[in-house]
Amino acid sequence: MATDASVGELHGSVLTGVGTQIVSGHHREGEVLTLDSIGVQYGVSRTVAREAIRVLESMGLVASRRRVGITIQPRSHWHVFDPRLIRWRLDAGERTDFLLTLSELRRGFEPVAAALAAERADEHQCRILAAAVSDMVVHGRSGDLDQYLLADKVFHRTLLEASGNEMFRALSDVVGEVLAGRTHHGMMPTNPNPAAIDLHDAVARAIRLRNPVDAERAMREIIIEAADAVREPDQD
Repeated sequence: MATDASVGELHGSVLTGVGTQIVSGHHREGEVLTLDSIGVQYGVSRTVAREAIRVLESMGLVASRRRVGITIQPRSHWHVFDPRLIRWRLDAGERTDFLLTLSELRRGFEPVAAALAAERADEHQCRILAAAVSDMVVHGRSGDLDQYLLADKVFHRTLLEASGNEMFRALSDVVGEVLAGRTHHGMMPTNPNPAAIDLHDAVARAIRLRNPVDAERAMREIIIEAADAVREPDQD
């Protein structure tokens, strides 16, 4: 008898497998799948397949109708801010163009969030931002990209929380997937750009000094630097 853990692993495997096949174009818009075909492909029960399809349906990737089947939906129906969908799209290979699209999104809200954080951040949040920058310096020099990524994610999550805007805060997982995507797909240099770390320090300092203009400007430059790096990846 399958344990709860093994059932959860099977569910996650089917969810990721079918989701990635959809976003990669392997399953095209209008194509109809069945629970039986999914069960055979992944070696799972109809129950496990059905649970995975329910999640994909909630994400807008499929529509399930009785006597019709499971129909792949057009991209216009996808819930594009879902972090799992962002991860799958990066895994599927459309990385450069998609990361640039996400950079355009970030330019629309992170600089504003930085300006708001300069007005609203509390002392604890300021300390977390400063500590995250310090960790980025250490791990950037050592080339430990996993730990650098962790510090970078803490920085951006804290900044969005410090904005005091619940809508911005809800986008922290989106930013986290963007940062993780660059690292996990080899789109970060072996040693992160010191100029990018300096810009993070400038944002943290501007927030601490209650300077929204400088915080917004430096945050915008961070996103521009990241987009430029994606266009011209480091070859070292």
